[in-house]
Amino acid sequence: MYMPTTLTKGPQGELSQAAELCLQCAQSCEQCFAECICMEMAGMAACIALCRDCADICLLTAEYMSRFSKFHLQSALLCAEVCEACAAECDRMAASHSGRSKEILQRCADLCRRCAASCRRIAQTGQTAA
Repeated sequence: MYMPTTLTKGPQGELSQAAELCLQCAQSCEQCFAECICMEMAGMAACIALCRDCADICLLTAEYMSRFSKFHLQSALLCAEVCEACAAECDRMAASHSGRSKEILQRCADLCRRCAASCRRIAQTGQTAA
């Protein structure tokens, strides 16, 4: 993904970091989604759906931030909300699993929380490109 070189210091640096966290979160959600599918257990539907929704909004938000879209603040706020919901569901599911599945669910929840905090900070401070 193209990231302008002007995204390095100050508010733009925070925007770049938030976009990178969104990409990491999307990747983790895709891995978690795949793991949930492999588990073939009842009760996984909500986790699967939230992981997919979260990955999609994270990718869109990273793209909006990277190109300084005029909608990146709204997208960041929605991304934070979806990430928080996904983290809660992954935590809930991790509590009833063990081993590799638990680790993947916990990693996804952790990245979702980090991404949510970063996106919420961007949305609340109204950070834009210069």
